[in-house]
Amino acid sequence: MAGTEGPLKSLFENKALSKPKKDEKRLSVERIYQKKTQLEHILLRPDTYIGSVEPVTQQMWVFDEDMGMNCRDITYVPGLYKIFDEILVNAADNKQRDKTMNCIKVNIDSENNTISVWNNGKGIPVVEHKVEKVYVPALIFGQLLTSSNYDDDEKKVTGGRNGYGAKLCNIFSIKFTVETACRESKRCFKQTWFDNMGRAGEYKIKPFDGDDYTCITFQPDLAKFKMQALDKDTVALLTRRAYDIAGSTKGVRVFLNGKKLPVNGFRSYVDLYLKDKVDETGSPLTIVHEAVNDRWEVCLTLSDKGFQQVSFVNSIATTKGGRHSDYVADQIVSKLIEVVKKKNKAGVAVKPFQVKNHMWLFVNCLIENPSFDSQTKENMTLQQKNFGSTCSLSEKFVKQANNCGIVESIMNWVKFKAQAQLNKKCSAVKHTKIKGVPKLDDANDAGGKNSTSCTLILTEGDSAKTLAVSGLGVVGRDRYGVFPLRGKMLNVREASHKQIMENAEINNIIKILGLQYKKNYSDPESLKSLRYGKLMIMTDQVRLYTVCLLQNIRCSLCLPLSSTIYKNKQELAFYSIPEFNEWKEKQSNTKSWKIKYYKGLGTSTSKEAKEYFSDMMRHRIPFKYSGPADDEAITLAFSKKMVDERKEWLTSFMINRRQRREHNLPEEYLYGQETTSLTYHDFINKELVQFSNSDNERSIPCLVDGLKPGQRKVLFCCFKRNDKREVKVAQLAGSVAEMSAYHHGEVRAFVPLTSFIV
Repeated sequence: MAGTEGPLKSLFENKALSKPKKDEKRLSVERIYQKKTQLEHILLRPDTYIGSVEPVTQQMWVFDEDMGMNCRDITYVPGLYKIFDEILVNAADNKQRDKTMNCIKVNIDSENNTISVWNNGKGIPVVEHKVEKVYVPALIFGQLLTSSNYDDDEKKVTGGRNGYGAKLCNIFSIKFTVETACRESKRCFKQTWFDNMGRAGEYKIKPFDGDDYTCITFQPDLAKFKMQALDKDTVALLTRRAYDIAGSTKGVRVFLNGKKLPVNGFRSYVDLYLKDKVDETGSPLTIVHEAVNDRWEVCLTLSDKGFQQVSFVNSIATTKGGRHSDYVADQIVSKLIEVVKKKNKAGVAVKPFQVKNHMWLFVNCLIENPSFDSQTKENMTLQQKNFGSTCSLSEKFVKQANNCGIVESIMNWVKFKAQAQLNKKCSAVKHTKIKGVPKLDDANDAGGKNSTSCTLILTEGDSAKTLAVSGLGVVGRDRYGVFPLRGKMLNVREASHKQIMENAEINNIIKILGLQYKKNYSDPESLKSLRYGKLMIMTDQVRLYTVCLLQNIRCSLCLPLSSTIYKNKQELAFYSIPEFNEWKEKQSNTKSWKIKYYKGLGTSTSKEAKEYFSDMMRHRIPFKYSGPADDEAITLAFSKKMVDERKEWLTSFMINRRQRREHNLPEEYLYGQETTSLTYHDFINKELVQFSNSDNERSIPCLVDGLKPGQRKVLFCCFKRNDKREVKVAQLAGSVAEMSAYHHGEVRAFVPLTSFIV
């Protein structure tokens, strides 16, 4: 190492290290780790005891002189609000100690920054505490952690609990004066503290022989709350608390700045919130009130802003609620939801919290030794089993709650929710191509600029669709689309929301047409928003009752033939059975004619389909809406509530038919050779009534022989076959279909056949 030269040498030379300069910013251990007195700690960390001392802006209920009780955005300091509340609740607590107390006087002098709270009733004993060697008023208002509420074995319904309350008001005031008179002690005590309870003035005691009272007067240290004066928002909030005490403390008159507050009990107090409030119909809100017992009082009404609650525990305003309000609300919700479920069968599922969102609840209660989540006492956390009392709402209250408008509001919300869900099924944008609809043969121009000229043909099943597609070879696919329906269409008149939402056919038709719920399509301009301008229902005579009557869409019905007869090369077509029977009665000999009955569209051939579509103007029968009479006819035919009216409707039809037969008059029928258009009223009362009557005749056994027509045809064929041995059911069914004019096919013939088998 001795021979090291050059730059490396400097690396190994011993150099004198310079001493670091003393860090002037470095704190001593004593300055880092400090011990504070409890008074110093409260002033240093006030948020631990009274909440924030920073101004906050939030929506709260206040009492404005010009508007009364008003919920608006205010800027206030929670800490200042809390120290005032501690003094006010102390005054209300005295009512629980002395039932003769009946008056509280509150004065708020914003100009002089002075607040005072006076109450009568039993005063504080003006005696010296033998242990602490200080007078009791000075002890409980001038020394921390002093209270009369430390015995948890004693069940009390007062607001004080932790021994801070009034002392916190003293600490955050530049001047704090206690004056109390005790008739039992025959003395009056008065003492003032200054500078955040840092300096106590001399107490004064004088003889007294009047009525007991206590008065607290203080001047808040506004500088610690970053305030210059008691502003309008703060005064409005403190004024509301005076009204709170008037409503929540039974039997106590409250004066504010020398004027008696116009509140006479909790029910009167609730009216302050609901003044000029109306429901959805413009009627004043209905209030349901019950004084359950001497510790619980409840009011309930409708809320249009979600769940709202105004509650008090031992005169403390629990603005965030707690387990006491949940306890009452849960009882009401459980009763209301039973009523809602009965009125909303199979509709949108309603959950308890959704029922609760329509309630405005007011609760005034007395709880034994309540606990809260913080010193600000906004949320009561005591478990219900420790309340010391129960709140069992009466049947009368529950019945009135069911009729106060909440249930109606929930049902309106259910309808709105259902409508919103249905709207999701619809598209407000017209599409030229749609996906996800199986078996749809879409028109080429559907959803385009010529969409109003397009016609959607609805068929009953795939076989009818095959017939319609064959016909499209004549009219083309540009303006005609085809969609097959499966089975009977859902009658949406009394259908539940769930049924509509889950019905694939309804949703497919809505998607294909581009319909929107609650939109009226009575004018030509509204039809331009649809993918199709016309709807044609192509069905057979037997299942004509499944037609979905859409009066606001240009709805047409394409009718296949009911029966066709041939003679040589002559061909006659009939569109209804009465029309055919009328022709038949006029003929002397019908055996020379070949008669073909068309049972369903599947009976028609591809050739006949092209003939139908070639003469589209003849076979397409437009429906025309003629007014309220059509609406009444549709309601009569399809509403579940019109059962008795339908019985009279069918009875009138049978009487009319019998009378026409007695007078040798032809039967009334709707479709004929000259029919060019129909009204819904005529369709219901001339065509559908025939189907309904025929359905009854097929389904109800005759009083004469106890048989249905199908069973009677089976017997006729059995007698005609004169079988002496066993015969297979399938063979007999074929004979019935062949020999007895059984128009429903061999498979359907099995039903009356098997009814004879024991």
